[in-house]
Amino acid sequence: MTFVERGALRAYQLERLRELRDALVPANAFYSSRLPGEIASLEAYSAAVPFTTKSELVADQVAHPPFGSNHTCPRSAYTRFCQTSGTTGRPLRWLDTTESWDWMLDCWARVFTSAGVGAGDRVFFAFSFGPFLGFWTAFDSAVRLGCLAIPGGGMTSTARLRTLVDSQAEVLCCTPTYAIRLAEVAREEGVDLAAGAVRKVIVAGEPGGSVSGTRALLESLWPGARIMDHHGMTETGPVSYECPVNPRVLHIMEDQFFAEIVDPSSGQPLLDGAPGELVLTNLGRIAAPVLRYRTGDLVQPAPAGRCSCGSLDLALPGGILARCDDMVVIRGVNIYPSAIEDVVRACGGIAEYRVEIAAVRSMDELRLQIEPAPDAPAGLVHRLETALRDAFGLRIPIETATSGSLPRFEMKSKRWVRV
Repeated sequence: MTFVERGALRAYQLERLRELRDALVPANAFYSSRLPGEIASLEAYSAAVPFTTKSELVADQVAHPPFGSNHTCPRSAYTRFCQTSGTTGRPLRWLDTTESWDWMLDCWARVFTSAGVGAGDRVFFAFSFGPFLGFWTAFDSAVRLGCLAIPGGGMTSTARLRTLVDSQAEVLCCTPTYAIRLAEVAREEGVDLAAGAVRKVIVAGEPGGSVSGTRALLESLWPGARIMDHHGMTETGPVSYECPVNPRVLHIMEDQFFAEIVDPSSGQPLLDGAPGELVLTNLGRIAAPVLRYRTGDLVQPAPAGRCSCGSLDLALPGGILARCDDMVVIRGVNIYPSAIEDVVRACGGIAEYRVEIAAVRSMDELRLQIEPAPDAPAGLVHRLETALRDAFGLRIPIETATSGSLPRFEMKSKRWVRV
């Protein structure tokens, strides 16, 4: 939907919030008591409606097994089941109706069209196709757009690579980590990716697509392909798409989400342009909504206004910068995994890495293990030590691992471990 100015967009969001409120009360047991009798303005909505947290949703599913009470429709109307990975605790189970599923497919279509993907394109999905929402919504949306959707579930990485090449797919969808892994397999198998058909690599699931060092690595591994980032969550559905003009800038779909930026500690709203935690209300997933959901994602919003691509949607330079709960303090320095990722990938010559956190005399310390690539330059460890010291003012010990010894990841990477 196109808006000529932000006032019109905000009026539209208010109208959608009022419609959402009317649909949820009294049908949705989880949210009925949280909503006011009327919503006079967006500001009034934010002031009156409490945050929703993942821990509350988990507790609700424990209290009302197996799916909780956050449902607006009769149970017989729900046809789709997904769940979160459970990497930060008990998995969340999520149900959707045909209508709420279709809303998410519309959101995914925005991701595809902003990436220049449409009818007739061949899209390869390098996913395991487990119970995770992003896999299925992406696939179904591509089918509905008229793409040739090629599933890559139940395959080894070598078999996935061969199918990708043989089908002459122009688009690859996977996590940034797995795009790196497939390129590694291509090198092992003697496959020249530059001679292949892939021209778009759409990534999500972790911040790598908007991390400059990781993005540069992906561009070098997939010659001629544009890397396109986006993000979403099981609880919200697809949320953002990459600006077609400005790489590493994500736009929130504000006609489908009411977005707020708050102080992660106090929860208080922040001034335009101030970095903080992204809070989301999905405006169209009426059957299974989240209202003022604390995503835990740290973002740096651009000043309000029209982007050079023409969009009025909230712009996030650098995409999702980090997770609020991912930060570690090392000798008084705040360190996020994405910052380490940027330095490691920018250094070059590293096939894989692992970060170990250990308590030493009641203080956390970091140690890196790196697996040098076959073409790694001499002095790699010294170069990385210097880059880390320059970036963080810390000496971080580095150990080398033998080729192929560090884990590879098909989905979200788990490179940070506490030992």
